[in-house]
Amino acid sequence: MKSHKMIQRVNPQTDFISIEHKVLDFWNKNNIFQKRRDANAGKAKWSFIDGPITANNPMGVHHAWGRTLKDLYNRYKAMDGYELRYQQGFDCQGLWVEVEVEKELGFKSKKDVEAFGIEKFVNMCKDRVDKYSAVQTEQSKRLGYWMDWDNSYYTMSDENNYTIWGFLKKLFEKDKIYRGSDVVPWSGRSGTSYSQMEIIEGRKLVAHKAIFVRFPIRDRKNEYLLIWTTTPWTLTSNVMAGVNGNLDYVKLQAADGSIYYFAKENLEFKRLEKQFKEKKQWIEGVPKLKTIAQIFKERGGYEILGTIKGNEMVGWTYDGPFDHLEAQEIPGGYPYVVEGLESDGTTGKSQHQVVNPGKDNIGNDIVLAGEGTGIVHMAPGCGDIDNKIGKKLGMVSIAPLDEESRFTDKFGWLAGKRATDTDIVQAILDDLKEREFLVYVEDYPHIYPHCWRSGDELVFRLVDEWYINMDWRDKIKKIVDDINWIPDWGQEREHEWLDNMGDWMISKKRFWGLALPIWIFEDDSYYVVGSKEELKELAVEGWDEFKGNSPHRPWIDKVKIKHPESGLIGTRIEDVGNPWLDAGIVPFSTLGYNTNKKYWEEWFPAEFVVESFPGQFRNWFYSLLAMSAMLEGKAPFKNLLGHALVKAEDGRDMHKSWGNAIWFNDAAEEMGVDVMRWLYASQNPEHNLLFGYSHGDEVRKKLIQFWNTYSFFSTYAAVDGFDPKNTDISDADLNVMDYWLLSKLHSFIKEAREALEVFRSDLMMKNFELFLEELSNWYIRRSRRRFWKSEDDGDKQAAYIVLYEVLTSTIKIMAPVLPFVTENIYQNLVRNLDDSAPLSVHLCDYPLVDESKIDTELMEKVDALRRIIELGRSARNKANLKIRQPLAELVFTIKDNAVSDFIFVQKEVVLDELNVKALRRTEEELDLIKYIVKPNLPLLGQKYGKELQKIQTHLSKMDAAEILEDIRSNNSYKMELNKKIISIGRDDLLIEGKSAKGYTASGDDKMTVGLTTELSEKLIQEGIVRDLIRQVQNMRKNANFAVEDRIKIYWIIQGPIGKAVRSFESFFKNEVLAVELIDKESPGEYSASFKIGDQTVQLAIERVNL
Repeated sequence: MKSHKMIQRVNPQTDFISIEHKVLDFWNKNNIFQKRRDANAGKAKWSFIDGPITANNPMGVHHAWGRTLKDLYNRYKAMDGYELRYQQGFDCQGLWVEVEVEKELGFKSKKDVEAFGIEKFVNMCKDRVDKYSAVQTEQSKRLGYWMDWDNSYYTMSDENNYTIWGFLKKLFEKDKIYRGSDVVPWSGRSGTSYSQMEIIEGRKLVAHKAIFVRFPIRDRKNEYLLIWTTTPWTLTSNVMAGVNGNLDYVKLQAADGSIYYFAKENLEFKRLEKQFKEKKQWIEGVPKLKTIAQIFKERGGYEILGTIKGNEMVGWTYDGPFDHLEAQEIPGGYPYVVEGLESDGTTGKSQHQVVNPGKDNIGNDIVLAGEGTGIVHMAPGCGDIDNKIGKKLGMVSIAPLDEESRFTDKFGWLAGKRATDTDIVQAILDDLKEREFLVYVEDYPHIYPHCWRSGDELVFRLVDEWYINMDWRDKIKKIVDDINWIPDWGQEREHEWLDNMGDWMISKKRFWGLALPIWIFEDDSYYVVGSKEELKELAVEGWDEFKGNSPHRPWIDKVKIKHPESGLIGTRIEDVGNPWLDAGIVPFSTLGYNTNKKYWEEWFPAEFVVESFPGQFRNWFYSLLAMSAMLEGKAPFKNLLGHALVKAEDGRDMHKSWGNAIWFNDAAEEMGVDVMRWLYASQNPEHNLLFGYSHGDEVRKKLIQFWNTYSFFSTYAAVDGFDPKNTDISDADLNVMDYWLLSKLHSFIKEAREALEVFRSDLMMKNFELFLEELSNWYIRRSRRRFWKSEDDGDKQAAYIVLYEVLTSTIKIMAPVLPFVTENIYQNLVRNLDDSAPLSVHLCDYPLVDESKIDTELMEKVDALRRIIELGRSARNKANLKIRQPLAELVFTIKDNAVSDFIFVQKEVVLDELNVKALRRTEEELDLIKYIVKPNLPLLGQKYGKELQKIQTHLSKMDAAEILEDIRSNNSYKMELNKKIISIGRDDLLIEGKSAKGYTASGDDKMTVGLTTELSEKLIQEGIVRDLIRQVQNMRKNANFAVEDRIKIYWIIQGPIGKAVRSFESFFKNEVLAVELIDKESPGEYSASFKIGDQTVQLAIERVNL
């Protein structure tokens, strides 16, 4: 015979982490994820595209924020009946993987890789990706991230790479792919360039040796241009000096007779003064910067001989500080030669002159007064802006560094030395000083680009790279406006990037990555191959060696092709692609754009993507939008949710080297995943999330509150054998609080759905926390007696059925956010009673709102009732009257008669909550409290300055009640001073309430509550008994007695406490479930001693078998 299943009692002290592991086992054993997919197959589709996680290390807690958001919205949509693809991705290719493999091998440069062997190195990169994609898969499962883990996409896949080939082919056919020489950020450690997108990621605050140097002006004896730079190594390649034609420049004579020219404004300019004072963007130990005036004063003083306009200086020639180096003497520049300048013998040295660079492409002056000297040293081979100006003005370029950031052999004693090494920088300074070019050296803190993966300082280097001409950016801008950006300012931020970006540099001189499908020929032409099939068709050599391998180096490098038009034989360039090409193509490669167009059309565009905002405007979002605009002319997704960064609890960045980074596994097993997900889901995505264990503890308290609510219900349901199928109640059995709670429930369902539909889980969580507080600290607390009373009447059954409906609905609402604890609760509350119910809470439908159950008027009335109780507690606190001390009367004022009537109907609630004996309404607030209104002097002083005294005088003469009435009615108080109307808001005033005699009172704009403070002997006695009740309840808890256990009490008690108990014996016994009070000493099952007032009580308790 089948036994009756029932709700099981649960321990309030639970182990959430243990629950999570059991739930994971339950999901796996019962194949719950696949059952959810099967249930939704063939229904309306909801397409999600996952931004690939870099498969290079274990997950940190920062990865888990985005993955939680992705999972909770997917779970919500699945419960709401949509079919999903559940495909997540791994970002596999690029420098971030290479750097880690180099560390494993102990490599220091690209040459080490080449010596080791590209094939072995690339295979190690693949192995690392396989290793950490497996690690991240298991970590993501631990997070509860439901994905089709057998169908993850990998950006290193053939499908992904060949789809990018198709994209580049389309650009090639539109003449948008080109090879160009430009000065780009360069990592000597990694031997590769950085795109405009990537450079921002690695910016760091550092202190460089900044120097003032002097360039001797030709044909002007002992006169110099004063130059300032933070990169002394670039002086080796100086070609020109830039001024602002409209600025005034001083002619300053130093104590030694030398004459210097620099911007007049810079003489006394206090450089970085704000940063030094606030110690923001400043490095500890770096002294305050000196003004140029201070520098010359310390060298013996100076005299200003006059001023000159910048335009008058244009054309002056000068001697450079490194004109003795061979590179400065090479006609046409070095190593990139400008043919026209080579033929006429033009060199860097011969072109040294003052120029006016003018304005940049958005109209700002290139040369400014301020931080430097107003004269800019310009080296077209070392700076991107310098390079553009040099080309515009017909200047040579001198590029000093090789791919390891070392000086080349045309730079004399510097040849082979790394430009950024501190000892080389010092050697350059010593050399400049010895040759009398150096004026002054300082430590200068500033933000400077570093490799965002290897951490080394970048240089700017003139190199050949491959680019996409982005003159079609308007196509991208158009589709930006078709997207719902969350937060909405993301749309403007993306437009800003598109407005100011340059052409897209897509090449990297590395090994592991997309093999750019560009073949070059001996006539300097090039051709882009668009597919594997086309490559096979054009191949004339190396195909057999390549066949069966992925399209990566070194295998792809072996294939040579015949140009389809010229017939020339070509070789693939050695460059690999920018990794953001890999991630940007996924809306096409993962959906079979080239292989199954019908499937692609079913799922494109995606409904939703989510990723961290900082950086992604110029990275993933940009590449997604650009590639989709080119391939299809429309946005690849409809909604974009961007979230901020995860920081440490103190607001600092998390870094392994700082010891404040938190790995996912550590947090999951110490904090618990449901706590983490609550933390993530509650965060406003616009703001950085401060993550740490103390914040987790605060969230755990809320989760415990949720659990205790469930524990309370399950405890009594188990005792009484509650089963909703066997409960028959009518509407008449429901009381006001039941209707109120059901109204709150359906309001919460409505709010949750509205929040999730606009991808704002934080709004849902805010409503959940309010709802949980109302459920736990109001409904359950007010309904306890309904559950523990012995009569099994309609009122008790109504309480059970209402709380059961609320709990089972709430776990379904919260299942997408808290998948583990809700599953655990569901199995007990639902599956333990009904085998026919869905096997998992995640197989249930998401709750629907029943608008007919939302009673706004009732909720407002109960809210007012609760507000009276809040104000009553506040009034008690003011007078230091603990809640266990009964008071004679509560008096309140309120304007709304209907609410007042409701409060009197619910009179017993107020009396019980505030422990008062009587309730009365008064019309006059002044009967209870008098308000004193004073001006908030600091605030008013800022606003009105000299008129403050008059405002103060005016307010002192006015009736405070009149001022407060205006504030309450109109949100401001208006006064006329000197025929001028001044409006004062609530924040401009300090409003203090003083209780009327005989009362302690608190109030707000809608109601005031006053409690009488006079205590009779009977009230004092009841207070003593209530203190005693609390002590006995604590003893029951400490003795682990069940909530329904009846007890007898042993004691010998005299004095005021004995007298008080005798006066309230029946009340005392009911409250502690005592059947007998025995006047003798006994150890009982549990005993304790404690003080009430000045009297010590010795008491023992023992359970009674009834």
